[in-house]
Amino acid sequence: MTYRSSTLGIASRYMAEIAKLDEETTNTYKNTFRIERKLNRTLVSFQANKNRPFYRWYKFKEAYSADMVEYFMDMYSMRNVPVFDPFAGSGTSLFTASERGLNSVGIELLPIGHQIVKTRRILSQNQSEDRIKLLKKWRDKKPWVNMTQQSDFVELRITKGAYPIENQRSLQKYLSAIENETSELQDVLLFVLLCVLDDISYTRKDGQFLRWDYRSGRQLGKTKFDKGKIYFFDDAIVSKLNEIISDIEDRQFPSTIFVPAQPGEIMLHEGSCLSILPDIESSQFGALITSPPYCNRYDYTRTYAKELAILGINEEKLMQMRQSMLSCTVENREKDLVSMNPDWGAAIKTANNHALLQLIITYLNELKDEKKINNSGIPRMVKGYFYEMSCVIAECSRILTSGSRLIMVNDNVRYAGVNISVDTILSDFASELGFIIENILVLPDEKGNSSQQMGTFGKESLRKCVYVWRKQ
Repeated sequence: MTYRSSTLGIASRYMAEIAKLDEETTNTYKNTFRIERKLNRTLVSFQANKNRPFYRWYKFKEAYSADMVEYFMDMYSMRNVPVFDPFAGSGTSLFTASERGLNSVGIELLPIGHQIVKTRRILSQNQSEDRIKLLKKWRDKKPWVNMTQQSDFVELRITKGAYPIENQRSLQKYLSAIENETSELQDVLLFVLLCVLDDISYTRKDGQFLRWDYRSGRQLGKTKFDKGKIYFFDDAIVSKLNEIISDIEDRQFPSTIFVPAQPGEIMLHEGSCLSILPDIESSQFGALITSPPYCNRYDYTRTYAKELAILGINEEKLMQMRQSMLSCTVENREKDLVSMNPDWGAAIKTANNHALLQLIITYLNELKDEKKINNSGIPRMVKGYFYEMSCVIAECSRILTSGSRLIMVNDNVRYAGVNISVDTILSDFASELGFIIENILVLPDEKGNSSQQMGTFGKESLRKCVYVWRKQ
């Protein structure tokens, strides 16, 4: 019996019942599903930020756009309310709220997110001529070029050899040169460096991992990968400084960029939302706009490894960070949620009692036991993701004020031929934990499957949605 036929044999014993339960769950929300034509993939991704001043500086691929945040703020008249984001990323929700005069609070685990937010806060303030002159001096004089000293930086196993030798030398000279500046300017110049790491390296972010150009001599996989132009270090830095200086100077003209009379305050907590959320006081926020990691095996500690290395994250810290984040990769170990917070009993019970989720977990575990799944960590990851998200949803319900809305961007996923309706399962959790499900807004363009899934189980499209839940 072939691998494919034996896998299909196990699947045949579960698929019909899973499909039945999925249909029942979906029918529960048939009046809330709505295809929202305005929510295209450009709006619900970083794409719409590419030409937007300040937001375009660092390409945080997992971010949604400021335009999307504004869309929902306008739709639901979010005014004079504090905004919260438990998965803040590069701070899109926080800065968009601030630009409208709203205070905001976020949580973010990855130090790269904190560096982005810290630098944008520095550069979003009223600019003095002296600060602009310093940035222009670095652009025009290139102080790093004549440096003889080269500062070392952390190299991880997954980033070693990431840069052409001349670019690496220039990078080390640059790190040495910024040590002569004030701490505030150091933060800005370090951020500028983080913005160009992809451009000057042999690697490109590609979902679950870094893809290596064939010129690195470290290519993974059988297919030759050519990422295209690798920029010279000096050219990349100067180009990014030009972009930043241009955006700052243009901000002097309110007709081109909206600047509130009094921007809202931004606070960002560093760490896992599972650890920080329980310490936040109840009924604090009037809106929540977020996008958690998807249940798609993407490991952000790998895709952002170059940036984390520059920020001083070593192998040990990287492993700790990987285990602290929401379970979304096969390397995540199971968390003891009861020990983390005894108050999560209701959230855990909600996940335990969800028939569709439990049947999916049972199916995936049987495939693992029979060695018929392509990675044995998938069942643990799927279970961890939903149980942890149930706890996050419970905490979000607790910290929101009555009647306020939670806006969440997320994708459905597919494993071993099973379409996992993340949207309806999490909505079921939310309805048990204090929310009314107002809408599940479906993007008009659905998502495809991996070639491996299609080869074994056929092609099925997956919903990408934005959930709108209202606190009871």
